[in-house]
Amino acid sequence: MTASRIDQRLVNAMVWHSRYEEPAEACGLLAMDAQGSIRFVYCLTNSVEATDSFTIAPHEYFGASRHAERNGWEIAGLFHSHPSGHLIPSATDRSNAPGSDWLYVIVGTDEARIFRLVRGQFDQIGAERAS
Repeated sequence: MTASRIDQRLVNAMVWHSRYEEPAEACGLLAMDAQGSIRFVYCLTNSVEATDSFTIAPHEYFGASRHAERNGWEIAGLFHSHPSGHLIPSATDRSNAPGSDWLYVIVGTDEARIFRLVRGQFDQIGAERAS
């Protein structure tokens, strides 16, 4: 995993998706190419429509995974919003993290913070503002 920056268009897509889904948490997946660059953001459905948690609809996860595979990418992370504005991993984020090989992006109303799980701790490795 080498991405610590995300292209401005992809940051904007995550932020706009987050705004659209308010007051529920927005969520989605990140596809990475073999060189470690985030190539695509999948804005997906939070199937629980909660303000403090998310669950990606399984059929959408499968569809994103197939699309990424067809393009030579891999699903390498996820994003979700924190409608409260606190852009740090919550206790729920920590307990539900799928693994240390993924990037985790937490999105606010105008910013995305990029984290990586390292030895059980989320380390912030980047931040991008929406335009």
